[in-house]
Amino acid sequence: MTVATTEHPIDEQSRAKRLKAFTRGVHEGVDHSIMSGFSFASLERYKRFLGIQYLFHRDVAALYAQPHLQVAFPDLMKRCRLPLVVADMEDLDVAAPISGAPSFAVDTLLDLGTALGWLYVAEGSNMGAALLRKEAQKLGLSDDHGARHLAPATEGPAAHWRAFTSALDAVILTDAQEGDVNEGALAAFARVQAHVDARLG
Repeated sequence: MTVATTEHPIDEQSRAKRLKAFTRGVHEGVDHSIMSGFSFASLERYKRFLGIQYLFHRDVAALYAQPHLQVAFPDLMKRCRLPLVVADMEDLDVAAPISGAPSFAVDTLLDLGTALGWLYVAEGSNMGAALLRKEAQKLGLSDDHGARHLAPATEGPAAHWRAFTSALDAVILTDAQEGDVNEGALAAFARVQAHVDARLG
């Protein structure tokens, strides 16, 4: 599959901005569920939160290995946070939650629009990690122990996000694929919510 790109955002209302507006309600719902579940009230609650992070990043890990997505996002492999989540779990002696198969398989060629929607949610979670990182530090965790996956990128979270959204906005899609992006993002948020409900309920 060939990924066509343009040097400039699609229009003034970029794809990333449209996705933010389109998913605002479900995004706020997930955030509320995580915080109301007292994810950072104790180390034991944090371990449950870590299990949620593991399950979702396991769901999306295959996206980061897709060659056709790497054309649009050259640094995609480096963005995958599953190894950091696994390292955090090892620090805290957290066993991997028992679950079914991840949402995407490594050997499956994914629909481009759907994949972009899921990536938007996965990468967007980095922007909220700064607040969660401060909460994790109150539990004695750090960027080197137990909370690696919440650490900011070297260039800073804002620059890291801008680089991603710039590449996201540059991918040329059909109208049908644009709809797939929206549905993919909704499905990703729904998947996170399901993990939250199962682990923090």
